[in-house]
Amino acid sequence: MEPAQIVGLLLIGYIIFTIDKRTQLFPRPPVLVLIGMLLYFIPFFDGIQLSEKTLYEIILPALLFISAYKFSVGALKANSWIISLLSTVGLIVTVLGLGGGIYLTASLFTTLSFTEALLIAAVLTPTDPVSVTSILHKSLDNEKVGDIVEGESLINDGTSYVIFATLLSIHQGHESFSFVSFLGEFLYVAIGGAVIGIVFGWIVSRAVHFTHHQEYQVMLSIVMAYGLFLLAESFGISGVLATVAAGLMLSWEFNRINKEDHYRESLDHFWDVVEPSLLSLVFLLIGYTAVDYLKWEWLGFAAIVFVLSLVVRTGIVVLTAQSVPPVRRNMSWQESLLISFGGVKGTMSVVLLLLLEASGTEGIGTVMTLSFFVVLMSLFIQSLGVHPLAKLLKS
Repeated sequence: MEPAQIVGLLLIGYIIFTIDKRTQLFPRPPVLVLIGMLLYFIPFFDGIQLSEKTLYEIILPALLFISAYKFSVGALKANSWIISLLSTVGLIVTVLGLGGGIYLTASLFTTLSFTEALLIAAVLTPTDPVSVTSILHKSLDNEKVGDIVEGESLINDGTSYVIFATLLSIHQGHESFSFVSFLGEFLYVAIGGAVIGIVFGWIVSRAVHFTHHQEYQVMLSIVMAYGLFLLAESFGISGVLATVAAGLMLSWEFNRINKEDHYRESLDHFWDVVEPSLLSLVFLLIGYTAVDYLKWEWLGFAAIVFVLSLVVRTGIVVLTAQSVPPVRRNMSWQESLLISFGGVKGTMSVVLLLLLEASGTEGIGTVMTLSFFVVLMSLFIQSLGVHPLAKLLKS
């Protein structure tokens, strides 16, 4: 990607973010994705490529860290039951249920193996709160629904990656499926990432006391966001969960012992510029990249998969909300529906798709096409529909 192209993309992002800041008329991600698709046909932007390395190792750690350190630990504690269940057990059941539905439906359109159907489901399970949380907070009288959607997304980015990697290995024939070995690998990767994140988050929360220079505190946060991600990945554990856990630990420590200081403000001054810049790039590039994979003869099947994903997620959320007493006492059916509809697909789904393509696995064209179609449908339909749905259920 040429420097002039990057500047052009940032300028477009600036314009969209500025318009939305002034008018608050639309969710930014689907608008940026649509513009990105149009940029594909403009010669100036020829040759742009979004690689899995760029998205996974450069863009994703920063976005995860920003979301985590800004997320209220109080909100996480208050909704810990529903967030933990949806992002672990609920996610696994969703992959199995959606994968089964895709496999049964595929016979009407094409030949698709069960592991390919499960791979599609794994790609479509992580949620992206950027599109909807601010809308939910503005549409409702309480913060709970937005907090749950955002908290679930923070955790399930890591768990979905573990499930996806296991399924990909099975699909490539590198190993046979064993629930015991899968569970052991899942616990090692997930718990290992969380533990290393908590430890380093606590260390950094103390280390900021060694200087009162805001510039150095920001430098330390950059080292933490990227260094911890890469360190965890080098040990074969989840860099995603490590970064999230560290950011949450930092947020908790700031609230607990640094209330009179201004460390959070110094981080905000820097990361509040980085976040919209990265979001502009990532959603524009998602739209640009998707054009290569869209084969319109698959649109009907993709629409069915999208509907299946909504049905399965709604079933999982409602079942979880009604079957677990601590959750049932504090959640209405309207809130369950909003949480279900707020599970928009986005950045992490595209990360998994690019990792799938980079793996060199043969015969994945259908998986890539269907998945990109459903991600785009989710970004447009759910992002644009969550506000009307919130208003309807509120009335």
